[in-house]
Amino acid sequence: MPVKFYQPENQVPLEMHKVRIVQKLNLIPVEERLRAIQAAGNNTFLLQNRDIYMDMITDSGVNGMSDLQAAAMQVADDSYAGSETWNRAKAAVKTVFGVSNVLPAHQGRAAENILAETFVKPGMVTLMNFHFTTTKAHITRLGGEVIELVDKKGLIPQTDDPFKGDFNLDQLRQTIDEYTPEKVAFVRVEAGTNLIGGQPVSLENMLAVTDICHQKGVVSVLDASLLQDNVYFMKTREAQCKYMDTKEIYHLLASRFDIIYFSARKLGFSRGGFIISSDPKWTQMMMEYVPLYEGFLTYGGMEVRSIEAAAQGLLESLDMEYISQGPEFIAYLVKELDDYGVPVIKPAGGLGAHLNCSEIVPNLPHNQYPAAAVGAALYIAGGIRGMERGTVSEQREPDGTERYAELELQRLAMPRRVFTLSQVKYCADRVKWMYDNRELIGGLRWVEEPKVLRFFFGRMKEIGHWQEDLVAKFREDFGDSL
Repeated sequence: MPVKFYQPENQVPLEMHKVRIVQKLNLIPVEERLRAIQAAGNNTFLLQNRDIYMDMITDSGVNGMSDLQAAAMQVADDSYAGSETWNRAKAAVKTVFGVSNVLPAHQGRAAENILAETFVKPGMVTLMNFHFTTTKAHITRLGGEVIELVDKKGLIPQTDDPFKGDFNLDQLRQTIDEYTPEKVAFVRVEAGTNLIGGQPVSLENMLAVTDICHQKGVVSVLDASLLQDNVYFMKTREAQCKYMDTKEIYHLLASRFDIIYFSARKLGFSRGGFIISSDPKWTQMMMEYVPLYEGFLTYGGMEVRSIEAAAQGLLESLDMEYISQGPEFIAYLVKELDDYGVPVIKPAGGLGAHLNCSEIVPNLPHNQYPAAAVGAALYIAGGIRGMERGTVSEQREPDGTERYAELELQRLAMPRRVFTLSQVKYCADRVKWMYDNRELIGGLRWVEEPKVLRFFFGRMKEIGHWQEDLVAKFREDFGDSL
């Protein structure tokens, strides 16, 4: 239940935890921020942490761990095989999901690699509500194709729809029939669509997808990396889930999907990854790839202390007071930005707030990479590092032409239990300043473009001198302030 304040003007998200360890942050002067972003090739991934004040690039592996997680790390069993740490991890998965068939991987994309190696053959298709960057890369690397079947409501930037990540069920049926079940490697539901604003999927829609898969004889897969956010939205937005226990929702999903995988960097607030199933035939099909790519079956490339922390974190993901902190802080930031008139994806989803860069810089074409330009501008404005989730995050077509993103977003991730409310308000303030000076923001062009996952380590150069103009305007408005 949310905590109501007596004075309505004081209503803010209330943390149900206290801070016990802190890390010093740096906020360097705006002129140094300009030099840093240009030296990084306008790629926020290439910035150094010492030059960042608010790191909102991801919530993966950077969440604040609980005291119980830190304590659990001290009892890790580092045996190569037969580790008690792995037994405790399997017990946590059994408690949370109700299944016993578990494979380890060093993180979520490693689990995706194992899935792709097992099921994807040249000429096959995988059907998704929406793709994720690494998921698509693993599939296309093996000669497969990704087809996105998110309902059209998911691509509308601002609506009141509570579940914009839902599959279009009619299209799902039609597409399976068109390609035939034999050509469908699997159907993947991303519970919290990363590239279209962290928008959740309803329980009703997920169960309908599994029904269709079972009827058609197609493998159903759930990417549960953002499931705890999705469960929060199910509990708060979906009538049938209001009185369901969180564990009941997890167990129901695990009983209906053939395979579930997730990154423990997100679900579990630790490191590592897991692949689970209620039917051992699926994990047995994938088992041989774990020692081949990851490590032995009782650690799978994970460091044992991280496994202990992940096991405890999984248990904590059943607690609504824990899983509510992220979505509520994100909703607060989205409301602040929306009240300022900044174009932002609504309703607030999981993972973070998402700036709609097509509206912030409407005159910048896709091939000048508006979302990346906004990310560079925001770093200059406030030392805030976000992540481009637009055309730069796509990959070129086989013929070399640019694939333009459905949405040009700058994601401001909200690591759990990391930022204070004053820092969130600072972020909103600096985004507002950047938006008010949006006419100064220009485009970017490639100078170093990798062929795969270019958003991680590619480099771009600003077109013209708009960044210097932005710095001059900052000094005009803020004087000698940082």
